[in-house]
This record gives sequence, structure tokens and C-alpha cells, in this order.
Amino acid sequence: MLNLVDLRGRTPSVRQLRAALPRGGTDVAAMIPTVSPIVDEVKERGAAAALDFGEKFDHIRPPAIRVPRDVMDRCLAELSPELRAALEETIRRVRAVHADQLPAEHTTTLADGAQVREIFLPIARVGLYVPGGQAVYPSSVIMNVVPAQEAGVKGMVVASPPQADHGGWPHPTILATCALLGVDEVWSTGGAQAVALLAYGDDDEGLEPVDKITGPGNIFVTAAKRIVNGVVGIDAEAGPTEIAVMADQSADPVAVAYDLISQAEHDVMAASVLITDSEELARRVDEEIEARYSITQNHERVEQALRGEQSGIVLVDDLDAMITAADAYAAEHLEIHTEDATAVARRITNAGAIFVGTYAPVPLGDYAAGSNHVLPTSGTARFNSGLNTRTFLRAVHLVEYDKEGLRGVAPAVIALAKEERLPAHGEAVRARFTEEELSAAMSSTTTTEEN
Repeated sequence: MLNLVDLRGRTPSVRQLRAALPRGGTDVAAMIPTVSPIVDEVKERGAAAALDFGEKFDHIRPPAIRVPRDVMDRCLAELSPELRAALEETIRRVRAVHADQLPAEHTTTLADGAQVREIFLPIARVGLYVPGGQAVYPSSVIMNVVPAQEAGVKGMVVASPPQADHGGWPHPTILATCALLGVDEVWSTGGAQAVALLAYGDDDEGLEPVDKITGPGNIFVTAAKRIVNGVVGIDAEAGPTEIAVMADQSADPVAVAYDLISQAEHDVMAASVLITDSEELARRVDEEIEARYSITQNHERVEQALRGEQSGIVLVDDLDAMITAADAYAAEHLEIHTEDATAVARRITNAGAIFVGTYAPVPLGDYAAGSNHVLPTSGTARFNSGLNTRTFLRAVHLVEYDKEGLRGVAPAVIALAKEERLPAHGEAVRARFTEEELSAAMSSTTTTEEN
């Protein structure tokens, strides 16, 4: 069923590996001409334009952009006890992990009277996007909101598409989760228009713009994030979701098959990739997928994803080749089903999140592992991290020098300013000292160099 890429007996370069490995992807640049007019119109007309586009694309016009608090409270009250307990447990675990991510302020003393202190300040206001297309994602509310709260963000707004089946408001479970987390501001808007409204706001409607936008979305959301990047910060440009499974002969083919199927359930463009050095395991996993995928609720979507060019089985020679291939692929989610999986996991360089062993499947991370499921896609795990508490913080240096501290480094500043032909920089330092004080500093520097 899955496409086969046989790399055995070959030692491809990183470039060749990236070209050979299964990968679909989307052309965000090609969507810019389509999305730019939407962003421009929302920038010009604000909430009215966002409502118009929502009516066009989502086939519903909510009574207002901002969801009333009583609607959110009602959704929370109507939440089933079972689902509420599941959400509360997930929140507890995610909060525990993200609380531990908070970095500590620290000070570096360079000389007497010369120190630099690094502090971490929360972003003032953030926009958290929660998709609402083929599924309902209360977990995405948690994954966005909790890290922002742990970072100390005071202003946050969740944006999620209006639902025709629910009076134009976002899905009730989304609203209930927001209420459970204490989020007071939710906007009933989705797609590119939501991103634009978050970036530019609407004074007449009392909708303040945000400073950073986070959260996954479809290609229209991604293109809009690219357009407004610079007006606001963004976390990343999300592509189709993906899983890579590294497995040797010790792996359970049924577990591996279900993990590949479960990822394909997300989207027809989702990628499911098995990397193995066992031809027998590859054959058995493919057989298990063929036997099992059709009984899933979303089997048509699953079949399209698994048969697509973005999914496949990669056969390699040995464990080292598996690790090399996994690092070249840089999966959003990487599962490791090998002997001594923990040791193998520590050898991986590129992955959004690594799931170690049979009992840590990706669906655990999607919901209640405590880790974040907003992760880098399309190979960007080579240089990007998943959403975390630090996403919502800014590192700021407090530079504290007294007169003696500045005098000690003045010769270096003056010399560098002269070399860079920026003499006023040097004069700004000279102006704070007498010539005698500067001469003494110069002399002290020369003596130190000679010693």
C-alpha cells in the first residue's frame, strides 16, 4: 500500500536524502496572491470584512466577532463530566511541563561595576489560532493557552472559525475549553481573515491587535501569517502534519501500523513514513495497514494520505542509516521502536518531538503527554522548536555599568568606534571622563596587555 524507497547499499548525501525521502508539502508562496487581498481588506475594514469573509467561506455570519461570556459559560456547563475530566487532566499535565520551561533570570559580572543581567518579559498580547475544519481541537486551545499563561502573558485572544451548526460561534467544546482555562476573549473568525484581524484589530469594535500569533492552520492561515510577519511575530509556518517511525525487527508491526494510520487521519496531505532496516517488518507493517485502515471512521481520508507521495516506507541498511535518514527528514513527530530506544533517541538531532518506545505513541502527545503538539513541520525541525513557554517570552538585557566599569572598557569602545568610522560613538564615552581619567584607563589597558 505504501510507496517504497529502497536506500540499501547506498550512502546518499544529505541533499540526496532530502530529495529521496517521501515528502509532500504545500506551496505557500503560490497562495500569497489569493490571500493578500483578504488581509488588505481586513486591514482596511476590520471586523466587518472578517465577518463578510466568514460568511463567504464558512457559510455563516455570527452575530458578532467577539463571543459573549454567557455563551462560553453555557458551553462549559453543558460539557459532559467525562470530557471535562479529560480536559482537566490534560491541562494539569501540560501546565506542569510548561511551568518547568520558564527560564531563570541571571546576571554576568564582567568586572567591578560592570554587569549584564538577562531578564525574561512576557509578550503583552497574543493571538492564539485554533483550527476548526475537519475536526474539533480543544487540545489545540490547551497547547496554545497554557504556555502563554505560564509565560505570564496578560492579554490573549483565541480565534476559531464560526460553525454553521452552532449559531455562528466556534464549536462548543472549543468555547468550553477556553472558559475552563479562564480565557475571556474569543473571536468567532477563522482562516486568513482571522490572522489579519488579530494583526490589525478594529478600534471601532474594541478589538485590540496582538503582538504575536501562534497556532496551526491550513494553507490560507499559513500564507496570512507569512504576510503579517513583521507587523506581528509568528511562531512558525505550519505545513501538513507528519510522522516518521524508526523501527527495527523488534518492533510490533500492529502498533506501528496503527500509529501511521492515526497520523493519516488528520488530513489527506498528512505524511506517514516508516524508516526501517528490516524488510520483514516493512512487509508486515504494510500488510497490517492494508488490513486495518478501512475500518476507521475516516478511512477515505486515511487512504488518500497513505497512498500519497508524502507517505512511504524507507528501507536502509542498519541503525546508523536509520538515524541519518531520520535526521535528514526532520519529522514533526518521530517515534522510535528499536532495541534500546532511549539511547537511540539521544542520538537524534532533528525532530519536533521524539516519542520513545512502544508505549509513547504520537496520539499521547496530541493530547495528554504533557508535551506540546504544536510542532515544526516540513523539515523545519532542523532549526525550529515546537511551541513552548519561551515562545511567549522576550529575553532582554539590562546593562548596568558604573563609572569605573565603563572606564575599564572605554579604550576598547573608543578603538572599535574609530575602526568602524563612527567617531561619535567614541566621543559619547569620552564625554563622561576627564582626559586624566581616560589616560589612566589607557595606561592600565596597555599594562595588562604587556603582562
